[in-house]
Amino acid sequence: MSHSPGSRRTARRQAAGALLAAFLLGFATPASAVSPAPAGSAASFGPTPPHNPYAGPDGTATMHGDTGSSDTTPLAGPGAGTLKSSRTALASACPTVLAGFDGYPVALCTPIFGQVPTVHLLDPGDGSSLASLQLTKGSLLGGVYAYIDHLDRLVVADGSRSLLRVGHHRDAAGDWRLTVDRRLSLASVIPEGDAVTGLAPDWSGRVWFATGGGIVGTADDATGTVRALSLPAGERVANSISTAPEGTAVTTTHATYLLTADGTGAPRTVWRKEYDRGSARKPGLLSWGSGSTPTFFGPGTGTEYVTIVDNADTAANLKVYRTGDGSDVCSVPVLRAADGPASENSPVGAGRSVFVAGTYGYPYPAVPEGAGPAVPASAGFTGGLSRVDVRPGGTGCDLVWDNTVRSAAVPKLSTADGLLHTVVRDPLIPGTEGTSLLDPYRYAQIDPDSGQVVRSVRTGVGSLYDSLQMAGTITRDGAYLQGTVTGVLRITAQ
Repeated sequence: MSHSPGSRRTARRQAAGALLAAFLLGFATPASAVSPAPAGSAASFGPTPPHNPYAGPDGTATMHGDTGSSDTTPLAGPGAGTLKSSRTALASACPTVLAGFDGYPVALCTPIFGQVPTVHLLDPGDGSSLASLQLTKGSLLGGVYAYIDHLDRLVVADGSRSLLRVGHHRDAAGDWRLTVDRRLSLASVIPEGDAVTGLAPDWSGRVWFATGGGIVGTADDATGTVRALSLPAGERVANSISTAPEGTAVTTTHATYLLTADGTGAPRTVWRKEYDRGSARKPGLLSWGSGSTPTFFGPGTGTEYVTIVDNADTAANLKVYRTGDGSDVCSVPVLRAADGPASENSPVGAGRSVFVAGTYGYPYPAVPEGAGPAVPASAGFTGGLSRVDVRPGGTGCDLVWDNTVRSAAVPKLSTADGLLHTVVRDPLIPGTEGTSLLDPYRYAQIDPDSGQVVRSVRTGVGSLYDSLQMAGTITRDGAYLQGTVTGVLRITAQ
């Protein structure tokens, strides 16, 4: 997941605690690696979903890397040398950090105070903000998901229920500025009080969107055509959506769908698969149901399968479906070593392999309206990371490894360097599951063959550095950019 901060009171308390923690610890940020870089690449993975011609570069176009939400990247992360961490302080939670073909990172952030979604254009050299643009305020999750299109514009829905394409340009003086280059109202199909949660382009250039209230639609901002379909009453969409040549995958609080559009652009359901949503929301989840953005993956075309994690009471199960008809491939319990039966994060998928990071007990400062109470009300952050492989021919799945790594971000798998990249939240007291305002954070590279951390570096101590289960992005120069509750971290090797 990947989410904006909550109420103003909660945000102020979080910020005050973070400042106190940073003051007490002297803003200590060691820059040396804990262990040396791995001698060679881990496993070879692929293929990944095909490139969407209406999206930016694979790996940096969406929060989850590509429109199939594989959470993979063809770019290598920080390589040999001493790892160094720096931070761009924006006084904002920055869940979305993307980059277009020109290499300029674009961050979608929500300020701690005011909570008005703001777009920042970042300097690719040092991560500083070159320009910013405020958007219309909407729901908690309305300032989270966006993507970069094929013309390097940020595509996002704002609080006015409008679809925007935000471009970055140099003015006559050579300074950068951000502008809304195109706008299309979606208010004809989205009622007041509802808001777009996720959006992605399809292979015809239409923008698919889903709202928290369970409306799925398409928008063509070249013609002004908007079409929509209401999902069954009571089903909410709390995460983003994914697109592949076969269709658009949407997971609600009750079921996963594959949809396509007819000749007029109107959505239609190809298949629907219910999953076990459990008896209540768990601590460390932001909705009562799956926390997954559905992931396309597969060993042939990169999209034969769709996968999510369910919300069953006593376990978290990885569900794998065949994209063509929604039939079951497998259901495998994951995150057992950490004893944390929940994941708010999109699974990572490449070839026949899927990786799941646990979020059970993660202390989000707020949850979206209507999420319902957690049962139990709170729990220790257990973490956990699992790898599951689909058997050749899709005859079932096997748990390859399962560990207790406490990932505090959505991991990214680099098919270039063969490593998983994430941020780890270590407990203040080693060996415990508790969390505190003084927890240390570190960027980590993980061997996908074994699940072991092979290299890491401290990014900071205290809540200023909380990555809040948001997704990182690797840029083409090998920097790892990670949003936090107060800005953006930049990890490089020197």
